[in-house]
Formats: sequence, structure tokens, C-alpha cells
Amino acid sequence: MSKHEKTAPSELLYSILDLAPIVRQGTAAESFRNSLDLARHAESFGYHRYWVAEHHNIAGIACAATSVLMAYLAGGTSKIRIGSGGIMLPNHAPLVIAEQFGTLESLYPGRIDLGLGRAPGGDRATIRALRRSVEGADSFPQDVLELQGYLKEPSENQSVHAIPGQGLNVPLYLLGSSTFSAQLAARMGLPFAFASHFAPDQLHAALDIYRRRFRPSEDLNRPHVMVGVNVFAADNADDAALLFNGLRRQFLNLIRGLRRPLAPPEAELDWSPMEAAQVERMIRYAAVGDTAALRDRLEAILKETGADEIIATAQIFDHRARLRSFEIAAEAFQSINLAACRA
Repeated sequence: MSKHEKTAPSELLYSILDLAPIVRQGTAAESFRNSLDLARHAESFGYHRYWVAEHHNIAGIACAATSVLMAYLAGGTSKIRIGSGGIMLPNHAPLVIAEQFGTLESLYPGRIDLGLGRAPGGDRATIRALRRSVEGADSFPQDVLELQGYLKEPSENQSVHAIPGQGLNVPLYLLGSSTFSAQLAARMGLPFAFASHFAPDQLHAALDIYRRRFRPSEDLNRPHVMVGVNVFAADNADDAALLFNGLRRQFLNLIRGLRRPLAPPEAELDWSPMEAAQVERMIRYAAVGDTAALRDRLEAILKETGADEIIATAQIFDHRARLRSFEIAAEAFQSINLAACRA
């Protein structure tokens, strides 16, 4: 049996995507400890799953060895689902990923998600260092099918087996920022997560294609849409706005070609009108403010997208502020669910 929810959830699911930020003058070890602390708090706040990304050669982001970090987080929590958001499959042989996630599922049964992306998670020099080809994304559909085959019950004439992995049916999720993975997720009958938290331009086109072309499968009998949202919450609007400036600075550095650790947020940013417009366009799917403001914005996003699940993300310099932000966000999500139950 598949471990996906086969029917519509009774309420909105809310989850976290963590990039394991390394802050200025901080270390990767501190980042990992903070991620575990956040995962434990997320479990107590009622979040459904906690995903970590795969990025390489990016200063300020520690989540390069995704499955290793997942093992650390799963071992330090007890019930929250732990997953990849996502494994960049062109960087890996499908058999290796099947073995890694088969190991994780064997250690933490019923708690592991395998989210898959087709981007490399780094630049061309990084792709070469990973001993992969820039054309690797072209074989993504075939690689997903191969990986899926290793995780299902083996066929009679199958000569290569994922041990551990075969028969464990680790649930797959396809991630994307365009219509490509939406089409593939629809054809394969898999859940689809859109990266609207940083690349929202094709969100509606992708969701429309996914829903219209969805084919029920052994894994899922109806579409399941996950939408990424930047969530920056505090006990007052001014503090939340200041935290959000930290994300603006990160994206400003990105478009300027600068890779730097996460710095404390600034009240004012030294950007041009063109830079400001580009940054705001990239991060427009954001909820910023106190509980009430977050609820209003999240409800608007849900009405716009019809999402079954929100996966919230926030790069915040101060760890205590980050914990509080996700706590307030959980209160907003719970308020939305309570209102839906009463309706």
C-alpha cells in the first residue's frame, strides 16, 4: 500500500521547508543544531512535515547532504514526517537514492518523504564537481520511474535491487517551479509541490495543468497541491517587517551574484527601483505580520491557489525569532482550520 494520503485531507496541512541557514560568523554545526531544535518545536506546534533542501556551493546554506541531515532530524523527533524538499535527482544515481531513503524508511518507518526536483541545486562548476552532466535534467522522467521501481515490490526479472528500499514504497513528491514537473506529476499520479516562495511566475499555469491532467494512481487518487510560502511572523507588524527585510537582502544578493551567510536584517536596503521590483516579484508569495495578518494573507493565498497544503519557509537570522515566527504561523494555520470546521 502507498503511504500517501489517498483522499482529500479533512483540513489544511501545514509544513516547513528548511534550508539550514548558516548565519554570519556562525557554523554549519550550529545550523544543524538549530534545525533540530526547530523540527522539535514544529512537531509540538502541529506541523505535518519538515523538509530540508539540497543545495551545493552556496555560502549560508548548509543542507548539502540532505539524507544525512534527514537522519539527524528524524532521530531527534518522534512523529513529524521528515523529508527532502527536494533531492535534486540529476545529481544522483536513482539506485543510490533508493538505498539512502530505504535506509531512512527502515530506521524511521512511516515518517519519511522523498521530494524530487530536476534542478541541479548549484551552478555549472558545481555540476561538474558532482561528476554529473548539465544534460542530466533531460532524463528526469526516466530517472523518477527507475527510482520508483526500486522502491516498489521487485518484478520477476528484475536484476538490480535496492537493499534496503525494495517494497518500502517511500512516498514520492515532485517539486517544480515550471510546468514541466506539473505535467509529470499529473501523468504519474503523484503529489506536486510548487516553489512559489522564490519562483512564482508559472504557479497558476502549473497548478492548472496538474489538476486538469491528473491521472489517479496506486499512490494517489486525487491531486494533492503543495504551495511554498515565505512566512515572517512576529508579535507586532514592525518586527515582522524587519525580519522580512532579511529575505529581501538575500534575494538582492542573489540577483547581484553575491553569495553570503545570512546576516541580521536591515531597516533600509540599498537597492535600485529595478532591483526592488525584481526582488518583490520573486518573493511575492509571502505572509508577513502578526497572527491576524498572517491568517488574512494565508487565506488569500489558499483562495487563489486552492492548495491542499502550505509549506512555509523562512530564513531568519535570530534563531529565537525564527522559532517564534513558526509558532505564530502555526496559530494562524490552526485558526484557519478551526474556522473551516465551524463553517
